Amino acid sequence: MPAPPEAVRMKKLNEKVAIVTGASRGIGAGIALAFAREGARVTVTARTTADLETVARGIREVGSQALTVTADLALESDIQRIADETQKRFGHIDILVNNAGIIHPAINLVDFDPGLWRQVLDVNLTGAALLAKAVLPGMMERRSGRIINISSVGGRKGGKGRSAYRVTKAGLISLTESLAAELKPFGIDVNCICPGGVDTPGYRGAFPEQLGRAGGTTLMAADEIAQVALFLATDASSAITGAIIDAFGNSNPLFK
Repeated sequence: MPAPPEAVRMKKLNEKVAIVTGASRGIGAGIALAFAREGARVTVTARTTADLETVARGIREVGSQALTVTADLALESDIQRIADETQKRFGHIDILVNNAGIIHPAINLVDFDPGLWRQVLDVNLTGAALLAKAVLPGMMERRSGRIINISSVGGRKGGKGRSAYRVTKAGLISLTESLAAELKPFGIDVNCICPGGVDTPGYRGAFPEQLGRAGGTTLMAADEIAQVALFLATDASSAITGAIIDAFGNSNPLFK
């Protein structure tokens, strides 16, 4: 068999298999496409099938393979199905990016609907933990893997009206550190990214007063966070585990 072209051999994630949650738009879509450009086969999952198919089409256009799994991370059966379908299609799982999240509008706790509170915790935190649990047996057997949790600047401290969201993002930071300690003996690295404001549909929906990058704000592009995730998914980050990486862009409080 002839040797593959040089460009294929040099791809940073050639033949790796990744799952990206919340991949129908925004940061998740950006990460999925960045991984695909570097040769990864990517399972994209979210609740909206049509948007997932758009992202999958973009993955195929850059020469990689995509699997779409429409799923709700509030449902344990859906979480296991994501792992099972990826395993069935691609044979193994190398990388998990827990990106899916609900950004609720500003609601003080006294007015918070208990059902919405549980939904935010189920999707943003419990879903991430259970999906990690579902993919870990294979990673542990292979003694290799990367888990990347997408937290938020909001995970660093509380904020008025954002209690449920920020609790989950703080929880992802702690989950990252706990899993890193448990999994390093198995060759699995677990890290976390805390983005500042990113110009995504979810962010604009939660903060309509923000005009987006075109409006001259300090919001970042989704691909800026995707490039951080790409680094953490590659062998270049082999010295890093249990790290919480602040990626605040121009919204960094140091600049104020």
